[in-house]
Amino acid sequence: MMDPLTNPGPLKDIVLYDQEKHVSSAVWDGQERGALRCHEHTSKLNEWRLSSKQVELVERAGFGYLRQIPAISLDNPLISALVERWRRETNTFHFTLGELTVTLEDVALLLGLAVDGKAVIGVTYTTCSSVCEKYLGLSPDSNYASGGMVKLSWLKEFFSGCPDDASYEEIERRTRAYLLYLVGSTIFSTTTGNKVPVMYLPLFEDFDEAGTYAWGAAALAFLYRALGNASVKSQSTICGCLTLLQCWSYYHLNIGRPKLNRDPVHDHFPFVLRWKGKQSGPTANRDVVFYRKALDSLKPCDVEWLPYENMESELVPDHIRGSLPLGKSKTMLICFDKAERHLPDRCVRQFGMFQGIPEDVQRWVRKSRGVDGGVDLSGKMEAELSEWEQRWDSILHDDVGAVDESDYMRWYSGITRKIVGRPISLSSEFQRTISNVREILELAENFPIDDLDRERCGLISKIISLAQDCLRDQVGVTVATAAATESQQMELGKRIRGKERVRRKGMGKRRKGVDPMEDYGGSEDESQFANVVEVDQLHLPPPPVYDGTHHLYDDVELCGDDTHIAENITGLPEPQKIDEIDGSFMDSTNKTMELHDELGASSNGCGNPSQHKPLSVPELPEQYDVKKEDRDSKAEDAGCEGGTKGEHSDGGTEGIHGGGNGENPE
Repeated sequence: MMDPLTNPGPLKDIVLYDQEKHVSSAVWDGQERGALRCHEHTSKLNEWRLSSKQVELVERAGFGYLRQIPAISLDNPLISALVERWRRETNTFHFTLGELTVTLEDVALLLGLAVDGKAVIGVTYTTCSSVCEKYLGLSPDSNYASGGMVKLSWLKEFFSGCPDDASYEEIERRTRAYLLYLVGSTIFSTTTGNKVPVMYLPLFEDFDEAGTYAWGAAALAFLYRALGNASVKSQSTICGCLTLLQCWSYYHLNIGRPKLNRDPVHDHFPFVLRWKGKQSGPTANRDVVFYRKALDSLKPCDVEWLPYENMESELVPDHIRGSLPLGKSKTMLICFDKAERHLPDRCVRQFGMFQGIPEDVQRWVRKSRGVDGGVDLSGKMEAELSEWEQRWDSILHDDVGAVDESDYMRWYSGITRKIVGRPISLSSEFQRTISNVREILELAENFPIDDLDRERCGLISKIISLAQDCLRDQVGVTVATAAATESQQMELGKRIRGKERVRRKGMGKRRKGVDPMEDYGGSEDESQFANVVEVDQLHLPPPPVYDGTHHLYDDVELCGDDTHIAENITGLPEPQKIDEIDGSFMDSTNKTMELHDELGASSNGCGNPSQHKPLSVPELPEQYDVKKEDRDSKAEDAGCEGGTKGEHSDGGTEGIHGGGNGENPE
């Protein structure tokens, strides 16, 4: 059993093999990215005025229930904390007590979309003119189009009203425009701000034919991909149907759940309507850290495995009820170029079954398939389409036999990342490291060397020298730096509070970067990061390798504060003297050198001679110049200190953490 205080997991990378790229690794190292920018563009949907004929066409196309879902206020910190728990290796959330995920059953009941039918796939486009002219009767100019995407504002401006005397052809065109706007602002929202790919338009040519597609399965594939991209530590945005994600959390987790207003509308289908209206209850102080701690300490009583069990079944339409068994189908979800695995066998407790150890997940590379104009993706995704066609043959059976869930939990504890937030602050970790180094120095200085040969005496001498160098270099500088780190993180926590738009003060500059969700063009993004002092700037020695057999720090007594470290290190100045130089140290390389010289002189190379008997160690080789090496090291440290200060000044974080500026999760 792993100790999350020293190793949050996974102990084995047989499942979570992408841990190094995951945002939880950055959080553990003290790199907070704040709340994600959530892209869902539903605020102006209610400004569309549909005629009765248009409403009929929308229902025939399969979007009658989605049309009724109102704009729900998004809780950005809650969504961001959930993303920290999402793993794209398994397409599930990894919580302390097991895995959960959004299934096809959730999509059908929450959104009222069809999860059975043809895969949503077709021809891609790199320009808008021809396809818009064909299906809408109008082509956008260059101000409204970008590659194969068109602005939502153009659709609303030219098609949101339907004249009473409009021809049937005109009604169909305006309804197609509405459907493109609807999916582009909800289930297929992108991080481009306000654009939607026109590749969906041909699927709306015949409204009855459009109703035969599994739009719910496509929405879930899109959300899976968005969650996977957002879980990469270099990203700062998320898109897809976030209303689905947030309401799924409300139903399954008793965290951040708003109080219900008992209005009759909450007894209507789809079940997202239960959460309609403004949230009530205190939310002002619920930032990402608040939700992260809540999820880190999630208890069984906080989880609703079967949230729809007591819902009125007669509210669910027959065609939706008949497709619910697909929630247990181990299949492939498809939305044009996005193919994602649906793995309910990892979350069978969501279907009232006992959870056993699931099968291994086949590793697969998410590739961005070509989006050249006129390319039919069906020919490039034959294997994925074949798996979707067999969805009814891949449903999990209830007769799993006797399952011991304790075996599952033992297995799960070794393969998961249980803790996201660091239980002990980086400042405390630093104190503990210094305490260990001090103990190593004491042991080495008192180690009997009478019976040791020349080589072993040299090793003992080197251990002493390295420990002394570490204490000399770190205590005067990094104690203050560690304290500053914690202070900056507290300040960052204040800045990232809020639910809707989380923007860092002073970051007026906007940068363009590659959008990992889309292949159709770039997107504007704004960095969410405040000044962060990273772990590598603390000059901490590498952490010990944890083998799971003991607690690394069982015998170490935690120091009360930073100055306590200096009080107990042999040969160092008094703590108040270190405090006196903290303010000027960061600004003066000369004072840095003077401090190191003072510390070096006081330690006299081998600790305090009044307390320790000098070791009789054979002389080192003649070419080994200890003083020269020490001077070079101090000069290098002084230079690094000046660089650190400049790199993290106000507005200086660009290029360090910006969303989308690193790797592309695709």
